[in-house]
Amino acid sequence: MYLRSQEELLWAYRPLFFFLSLWGLIMSIGYSYLSKLPNKARLLGLSTLSGVLLGVGFPDLIPVPFLMFIGFIPLLLVEDEISKQQPKRAGWQVTKFAFHTFVVWNIISTYWVGNAALGGGFFAIWVNAALMCIPFLLFHLTKRATPKLANISFIAYWFSFEYIHLNWDLTWPWLTLGNSFAEYPSLVQWYEFTGVFGGGLWILAINVWGYQLYQHYKVERQIARGLASRIGITLILPMVISLVMYYNYEEQGEDASVVVVQPNYEPHYVKFKIREKDQVQHFLNLSEQKLDENTDYLVFPESSFGTSRYVRINTIDRHRSIRTLKEFVAKYPQLNIVSGINAYYDFGPNEAFSDAVRGRKSGSKTIFYETLNCGIQINAASDTIPIYKKSKLVPGPENFPFQALLFFMKPLVKKLGGTTAGVGSQENRDAFESTSGKAAPVICYESVFGDYFRGYILAGADLAFIMTNDGWWDNTAGHRQHLLFGALRAIETRRAIARSANTGISCFINQRGDVLQATNYDEAAVIRQNLKKNKKITIYVQWGDAIARIALFLSMLLLVNLFVKSRMKEEQ
Repeated sequence: MYLRSQEELLWAYRPLFFFLSLWGLIMSIGYSYLSKLPNKARLLGLSTLSGVLLGVGFPDLIPVPFLMFIGFIPLLLVEDEISKQQPKRAGWQVTKFAFHTFVVWNIISTYWVGNAALGGGFFAIWVNAALMCIPFLLFHLTKRATPKLANISFIAYWFSFEYIHLNWDLTWPWLTLGNSFAEYPSLVQWYEFTGVFGGGLWILAINVWGYQLYQHYKVERQIARGLASRIGITLILPMVISLVMYYNYEEQGEDASVVVVQPNYEPHYVKFKIREKDQVQHFLNLSEQKLDENTDYLVFPESSFGTSRYVRINTIDRHRSIRTLKEFVAKYPQLNIVSGINAYYDFGPNEAFSDAVRGRKSGSKTIFYETLNCGIQINAASDTIPIYKKSKLVPGPENFPFQALLFFMKPLVKKLGGTTAGVGSQENRDAFESTSGKAAPVICYESVFGDYFRGYILAGADLAFIMTNDGWWDNTAGHRQHLLFGALRAIETRRAIARSANTGISCFINQRGDVLQATNYDEAAVIRQNLKKNKKITIYVQWGDAIARIALFLSMLLLVNLFVKSRMKEEQ
């Protein structure tokens, strides 16, 4: 990997083998310290099996999401066996085996993060695995204190973890359980009511009942038959309902003609070395292959312009690339160009600073500014250029979480390529309005967050454009997973999506979640499609992640119960 980086070659799947080998070495060295239980080899085998099932069940080359329905069962057996063998101090043992499960799951599913930054890959995998141990440990403690609440606590704690992971600074919700069905939109059409947490409830309920079935099938056949029937109905009925919805769904709204450009600039070693003037010309040459006088939208990827010199928002009309785009769009009076740009904004003398403020010297003065990852819209009808600031920021590269608490890590963050000042953002979602409609300018990572994404729809968007740069991860699972998550957003909101990636995969996604005209990775391309502009609001858009919020409330009640039970035991 080091030699390839010296030759400016990408790593592809090598981080997967590197991380797996490293973890295998760590587990081999630490095996004797793992546990003193006589059956630790069996426990390690079961916890490894859980990690593999959950990892392989997540979208990649092998589309087997049904493994998620049994993925937690081996780990639940581990927890049960440890609790019976070591009832007094089982928590630490359970945590160690659970951590192993979650490391394996994270490596198999998200190894590709290491292609963008090897240090970031380490952090994402091992820290996320450690965080996953928290809900599982709480489940173990609740089960010991109040066995009747074990099943509901497992589901409630896990959903609370996922919900918090969607909404705090250290956000990394990639492995949200409901995302695992992204490759099969026809089976989860009911996400328009529940969002991805409905899929998570589906998975967790079957895992819990599957674990109970395993426990009862030898000794209590009548209970086992009841559980088997419950599992069968719960497994099949949602799929049947979804298939009926899928084949009977008719897209709603008027047509909008949309052209998407994929310029294909490799981001590690190529994109930021090519003159922006040449990049702009390349964009326009591709665009003209599909544009005509009836085209409503032309969509470019994230960070398309402002690569050699950031666009100054205060004087955006003067930036050379923006002027070129304004001249180009004048030839197509109906056209709206929606694009991502790298930008910065200078604060005025008496203007309040954002949390992402930086300073630079200009003579004897210090000018305070913030850098931005933006979406803009350019058309011939207006001299005003609306600007949307990306606001779901990637921890590390765009946001330094918990700065006040983790101040001592600033040098490490900078060394790993991250930022301590952060990137400017905005509180509310925007929809770019024009005579062609209202478009949601979704930038990269934002498309992973269902509750956040619905904010664009509440702002009036009848179409969504995802602008991204997925080439950082090479041609691995990362960019495919990111694409598929967009299909879930289409189902949740019933909004058609145009997806423009710097390099693969650009495509269109209809209101049923079908991926249309997907481009190949590592090739320049331009595609065109008529998309329906839907104005109706789904149940999910109205209520958001209500399932998760209910689970969070239940978790608080369970924690109060656990605290009271613990105090009562101490007093006895």
